[in-house]
Amino acid sequence: MNKFVFTVIVLLSVIVNKGESLYCYRCNSNQPGCGTPLNWLWYWGETCPEYDDKCVKILERKGAETMITRECLSSVRSFRTDMPADRYEGCRPAAKDVRLGHYVNNSIWQLDIHRDYYDEVTWCFCYFDHRCNSAASISFSALLLFVGIIVQQFTIQSI
Repeated sequence: MNKFVFTVIVLLSVIVNKGESLYCYRCNSNQPGCGTPLNWLWYWGETCPEYDDKCVKILERKGAETMITRECLSSVRSFRTDMPADRYEGCRPAAKDVRLGHYVNNSIWQLDIHRDYYDEVTWCFCYFDHRCNSAASISFSALLLFVGIIVQQFTIQSI
């Protein structure tokens, strides 16, 4: 019985470790509590869709107005064409897409087809820590393995 319990716990710890993904804040500064400073009591973070994802913080400034978007990189990649080529840890200015809206003749200026409304756009990437804050010092699978060893020791001593 003891070997069976220990084997099940080891297998569960291996399975749980494979399913880990990065937690990121996913909000916009138009939502309450998502501006500066971020109210982490409202936004605990969500898992990113891809296993090798990165957390992204996009700062868009026009004069005194600042728009902050916190999201996973895989969620923003499909519709943002101003993503910098260098996606390592840190902040960089946005890339300029000269082909954006090139063949569009639109007289509605509010649509911002060329994405030139904001004067300054900065992308910040982080992928080493959950929620771009400090990560937990012990992972869930290691904790599960540790609990399994303790349970096995107590069952051996009680026999």
